[in-house]
Amino acid sequence: MTEAAIEKENKEIAQQYKKLLRISYQTLSEEDKKLIRQAFDVAVDAHKDQRRKSGEAYIFHPIAVAKIVASEIGLDATSIAAALLHDVVEDTAYSLEDIRKTFGDTVARIVDGLTKISHLEHDKDVSLQAENFRKMLLTLNDDVRVIIIKIADRLHNMQTMDSMRTDKQEKIASETLYIYAPLAHRIGLYNIKTELEDLGLKYTEPEVYNEILQKIRESKEQQDKYIDEFTQVIKDSLDKENMKYTIKGRPKSIFSIRRKMKNQNVTFDEVYDKFAVRIIYGSDPANEKFLAWKIYSIVTDHFRPNPTRLRDWISSPKSTGYEALHITVMGPKGRWVEVQIRSERMNEIAEKGYAAHYKYKQGNGEDGLEEWVNKLQEALENSEVNAVDFVEQFKLNLYSKEIFVFTPQGELKSLPKGATPLDFAFSIHTEVGLRTRGARVNGKLVPLSTTLNSGDQVEIITSEKAKPNSNWLDYATTARARAKIKSSLKEEKKDIAEEGKAILTRKLRAQKIPFNEKTVNELVIFFKLKTSLDLFYRVGAGIIDNQKLKDYAASRSNALVSFFKSKIRRTPTIEDIDKDEITAKYDQLVFGREEEVLDYKLANCCNPIPGDSVFGFITVSEGIKVHKKDCPNAIQLQSNFAYRIIQAKWKDSTQEEFKVVIKLTGIDNIGLVNDVTREISNNMNVNIKNINFDSRDGIFTGRITVVVKNNNILKKLMEHLKKINGIDKVSRE
Repeated sequence: MTEAAIEKENKEIAQQYKKLLRISYQTLSEEDKKLIRQAFDVAVDAHKDQRRKSGEAYIFHPIAVAKIVASEIGLDATSIAAALLHDVVEDTAYSLEDIRKTFGDTVARIVDGLTKISHLEHDKDVSLQAENFRKMLLTLNDDVRVIIIKIADRLHNMQTMDSMRTDKQEKIASETLYIYAPLAHRIGLYNIKTELEDLGLKYTEPEVYNEILQKIRESKEQQDKYIDEFTQVIKDSLDKENMKYTIKGRPKSIFSIRRKMKNQNVTFDEVYDKFAVRIIYGSDPANEKFLAWKIYSIVTDHFRPNPTRLRDWISSPKSTGYEALHITVMGPKGRWVEVQIRSERMNEIAEKGYAAHYKYKQGNGEDGLEEWVNKLQEALENSEVNAVDFVEQFKLNLYSKEIFVFTPQGELKSLPKGATPLDFAFSIHTEVGLRTRGARVNGKLVPLSTTLNSGDQVEIITSEKAKPNSNWLDYATTARARAKIKSSLKEEKKDIAEEGKAILTRKLRAQKIPFNEKTVNELVIFFKLKTSLDLFYRVGAGIIDNQKLKDYAASRSNALVSFFKSKIRRTPTIEDIDKDEITAKYDQLVFGREEEVLDYKLANCCNPIPGDSVFGFITVSEGIKVHKKDCPNAIQLQSNFAYRIIQAKWKDSTQEEFKVVIKLTGIDNIGLVNDVTREISNNMNVNIKNINFDSRDGIFTGRITVVVKNNNILKKLMEHLKKINGIDKVSRE
């Protein structure tokens, strides 16, 4: 380098140093300035022969990190000095002992912590060891300032990463998104967290980042116009109240827009809240809360709020000290707008975290800073306690016992957490529930088993022909919905039982057997049932068919066999037989959504019996072990080995439904598919799971998967299908 270039660089270094002192958020005493000057001199000397990849003098990096620490985070002189020295021990001839002698124990401890983290980064493939690295970050250091300076160091590295190799950029950016952005969020450094996330996305998904950035720029004019239109109404009302305020329209970060696009599976144009409106008001401490709610009422006088999106961080601030009132309202043109209401003090805390919190609380004392550092250390170590603050996507619903959803008309309904569209349907009206055919959540068709979230808009699709089936009990969670479904299924079974009674009378007459109480009792015993209604239902449903009744008639004619059987079997009491209910005989355990029959063992810890609520656990060497849902080990198994849990439930094998594939061939004609589906659904009340038709040169082949209770129903169905005009052959695959 030429003399002139070196002189120019030295001037720039001196200017950056002066700027560092000028922009410090904390008021620096003469002692503080002396400490920072000393650290600056040591850093300049230590790094004098080093250059960064971009070619600039290395000292610019520690100064930049110190500026972030001083201005954006608002730490004290000790931290600024440590930031200037953060690479000295690692990269130069200076030892930790030298730092301790010159700057004392606190600075040395912070620099030591930062050096250890750097060694960790170099020693291991952090991408693979990310989780361990994250844990080590929290346990390695006794002083939380180590983490804060490390975050500032990472932010500056991310800002100046353009001259690096692409693979290096990607690795560092991924690590930032996984480790440093969540840490910044946890500490309450929201601005830094947002910048880290955006820069992380810029290097991990550059095309996505640039596309969203481009779209934000293109829609800026239109967005500004909308914000002006929205805020003008509020400004007029606030002016009437003579309030001191500023209103800013702030675009959401690229990263958060990308996250919404992914989570909601929507395009950029479909993300409804791409910006937030922030109202910052002036207030003395005594009236702060009152004024926040006053502004809230002014905003909601003009725009309808979404009650599920109200976040009151003023009554209970986040563990990071963050205070604000967040509301989402329906703005002009039917668009949701997030409004953040903060006092000037709250806004400063939001920008600077606890540094501002303690400036307001206790002036500028070292005590305040120490208290902040201790509080943060506690927050980091007990992250589970404050999970609701730290994990943004869970928001307040994490510990909430209920959710709020909207009807298509915008009416609000409260449901318990974990509710499904079926629960929603029954909460509107029993008839709506019983006639439910499907559901749309936020405009998309979803299965009835979908778990609803607060803020969802739910529309129920009904049909006169729809009726509950036993699977609904797996989807419904509210007591009301389950009771109504059970009662409807019971009624339906009773209707089938009535029909079965008439069929049984006819069939017994054909076998020349009298239909009386004695015969019914014998049949109940013969088929190992509990009540007469069980018998009639199974005859009506076709489970007990002609062949089985013939078997009974044969056994009846063999009086000797009959005599011994009646001795061996316990005769059920008459009250049981006459009981007015259809009982379920839980004799089969099925697994997974497809209700497969698999090998299993019952767990000894809870000894489940047929009919219990159970789940399967896939063990390493003993196959599937079945546990009760309230087993003492259930929580531990489900939290630690969720991926090895399999759904399970007891079923009555006599009422089991079977999937069957029917193959059709014939001459193609218009309306044929319609005729087939009408025949199956209307006449036979059989459920279609899958349908596939293929036509070539006037000839078609079709495959239909149906669910039937037994062979008789299937035979009847196939006979009906053969009668349809154009169908030549019907067979079972």
